[in-house]
Amino acid sequence: MKAIDRPFTKIINGTTQFVIPVFQRDYSWTEGHCEQLWKDVLRIASDPAGRGHFLGSFVYVSTGDSSAGFTRWLLIDGQQRLTTLTLLIMALRDHIEDNGWTGSENGPTGKRLDAYFLKNVQEEGERLHKLVLRRHDQATLRALLDHAEPPATLSERIRDNYDFFRERLHEADPEAVYQGIGRLVVVDVTLDRGIDDPQLIFESLNSTGLDLSQSDLIRNFILMRLPEREQTRLYETYWSKIENLFRGSERMFDAFVRDYIALRTQASKQEKADEIYFAFRREFGSIGSDPARLDGLLQELLRFARYHAAFSIAADAPSELRDPLARLRRLVDVPATLVMRLFECQDVHRTLSIGQFAEALCLIESYVFRRAICGEQTRGYWQVFANLAYRVSNDRPLESLQVGLARLADSYKFPDDDEFRKALEERDIYHKRVCFDLLDRLENHGSKETSDTSKYSIEHIMPQNEKLPAEWRQMLGEGWQEVQREWLHRLGNLTLTGYNSTYSDRPFDEKKTIPGGFAESSVRLNKYVREQTAWTSREMKVRGEELASRALGIWAGLVVEKKLIDEANEAEMRERAQRRDVGKVPMTATARQLFEVLREGIRTLDSDVIEMAEQRSVSYHGPAFFLEVLPRKNRIGLLLSLDFNEVEDKSGIAQDASQWKFIVNALYEGGVYLDVDTEADVDKALPLIHQAREIART
Repeated sequence: MKAIDRPFTKIINGTTQFVIPVFQRDYSWTEGHCEQLWKDVLRIASDPAGRGHFLGSFVYVSTGDSSAGFTRWLLIDGQQRLTTLTLLIMALRDHIEDNGWTGSENGPTGKRLDAYFLKNVQEEGERLHKLVLRRHDQATLRALLDHAEPPATLSERIRDNYDFFRERLHEADPEAVYQGIGRLVVVDVTLDRGIDDPQLIFESLNSTGLDLSQSDLIRNFILMRLPEREQTRLYETYWSKIENLFRGSERMFDAFVRDYIALRTQASKQEKADEIYFAFRREFGSIGSDPARLDGLLQELLRFARYHAAFSIAADAPSELRDPLARLRRLVDVPATLVMRLFECQDVHRTLSIGQFAEALCLIESYVFRRAICGEQTRGYWQVFANLAYRVSNDRPLESLQVGLARLADSYKFPDDDEFRKALEERDIYHKRVCFDLLDRLENHGSKETSDTSKYSIEHIMPQNEKLPAEWRQMLGEGWQEVQREWLHRLGNLTLTGYNSTYSDRPFDEKKTIPGGFAESSVRLNKYVREQTAWTSREMKVRGEELASRALGIWAGLVVEKKLIDEANEAEMRERAQRRDVGKVPMTATARQLFEVLREGIRTLDSDVIEMAEQRSVSYHGPAFFLEVLPRKNRIGLLLSLDFNEVEDKSGIAQDASQWKFIVNALYEGGVYLDVDTEADVDKALPLIHQAREIART
């Protein structure tokens, strides 16, 4: 690597070409940046001392396809500055030519500016222009350079900044502008291909001050080390398609990469927004510049990007899944890890039919919706859905999802029908974020002629006004205030209407009979309302119960065989036991000797038990817990899952521990405790252990 201070004009002059690699972001400098550059150029032009102005660094590496008299460089850092200076010089050229301006003998001319800074006049074809940008940026730049018609896909930033300089030149001395450009100084950093690592240098240069997105950093990381031709191939084949999926939403791209990494690594926590790139680099840094492995990675990234986009931004998805995906997307910011995993099972493993996929999405929707109605916490949902995704099996995805939902911790459990019904009938529904969705689904579910509710609003049948009109007070009875307080925001008193302002606080009879009132309403939710002669707590209760019953049919409960849950619990316990080393549980030599004799005895009883190393003890399960071994100084203690009153203890060694508040280092509260001081005590303990094992088995 060589780095020296050089005038900008010395770098760009000569038969040379700077190419913006495909991994770089598009040209992004704004008019504000151009304004600052313009002021700097005029200021240094007027400096009597002729001092230069430091512009920043240009970092580039040879493409490897240069020839005699012609050098082609990949510009690693400096795209924004070089492009803006090219636009300024091009505007200066066109200003001089359009206005017939003539200056000093060594001053700027259109021909001179073209030959020195814009074009390689001895070359043709792809070598003609000194600067080659990305995609539509390049098409717009080339049209301006060659005075050609603008392309169909215009880079507005390129055109607008060129126009900015053309406007400023009307009020400036072209020769002064030319002199100012000649006094710009940059740090010229030339990398040696095969020796210097452009990725590390790029990261160092841009560690501060440059607002690169996570997608920019990841794209650069994947492509930067590759030869130009390979960069272009991988970019056009994969990366450009990923970018197009999330164009205009860097936040959504970051969410995709975060969820993808989590799915592939089974992460235990969500990556912070500004650390997604580093997480990606940790996971895939070993791939390096191996084209085959990069192909595989990018192919998978593109596939999962399509899954993520189908859910998160309503990109293309099978028609049967669009409505379930849309409903789930509206409900909550559900991390897409789980949805991507289901897509993978459907698309790659072929173990999930479209119908089963839709069923799985409806199940997730029911889970989220029921919890919202029941007022359950949403904090920690990312980890909940990520863990569910990890538990979805390739061979039985729907069944494993159902089991995973059934095994969630109490704080994130799937509300059952009784809990859901009670919340629907008795809680404040109006202030729930899902209130409108609830009423919309109750209105349209199962109907072939759905109502467009987008312009409807939620109507309280019994009004919200604390100063109810006399007609309402009389109808509700003596305790009308309590009735209003208790029933106002419940489901039974809520409906949808396009005449909310018309209804206002009118008496119930008027709400029914006015033009557009309940009697004329085509809203199916209002059928029961228009049939009533009064609207009291009784009517609200009846309607609330009926609507709640319908809701239970829409957001179905979770039904899973207990056998499947038990199997999953046991499988997870066995897997966890394999990761733990019983040999690392602290014990004295005497306790260890007794423990090993006990272990052999347990194996003779049943070789299929699960042995689990805990922090200070060893537990046994079959699959339910039946024994915990507690190391002591010169003995071991045994805690058995047995009822002391039912134990068959011929040796008389059992102690009733059911009333003990704690046993030192024990994880389980037991019924029976044994002290084991000798190997003979082990023989006495084994029959009791067998009793506990048989109970655990059943």
